[in-house]
Amino acid sequence: MTSMKLTTLDITQIGLFTALTAIGAFISVPVGPVPITLQSLFVLLSGIILGSRKAMLSQVAYVLLGLFGLPIFAGFTGGLQTMLKPSFGFLLGFILAAYVAGKITEYEKTSIRNIILAVFAATIVMYAVGLPYMYYVLNFILSKKFNIIQVLNMGMFMFIPGDTLKAAMAVLVGKKLKERL
Repeated sequence: MTSMKLTTLDITQIGLFTALTAIGAFISVPVGPVPITLQSLFVLLSGIILGSRKAMLSQVAYVLLGLFGLPIFAGFTGGLQTMLKPSFGFLLGFILAAYVAGKITEYEKTSIRNIILAVFAATIVMYAVGLPYMYYVLNFILSKKFNIIQVLNMGMFMFIPGDTLKAAMAVLVGKKLKERL
């Protein structure tokens, strides 16, 4: 594995997206086991703007700070106990989603088509990590009896309209910022 040397600018950018993701958590609408937040918008933007490694590091820092007890997750929560919440898998998904979005958009001249692909792929990654985790926590840790359709209803279907809007915002804002940076 190659080592990654971080400049002061890199660390500042990583910290900025860590903070933006935390701010996105505070803009929260509780609608069940998984609240509606703006976190995913900042996860997508981190990938588009920072590239795969720095975006991933910004989300690793976010998750670790929350696990260490800072109340920066949705609902002003934090601490190790959040790993037992049905929504925690989506936080883990942020790490991989930021990396995927960044990997797809790391090339010099990023086309709008490429950014759309990155946002779509990263959103799928968030669901691919978050939903199985949610199913596991609900059924095996909390001893509920939710089938796959119920979990999809609680953790995905109701979020598609908002996620579509956030994805569109990420594409438009990400394209503009990437051109200027």
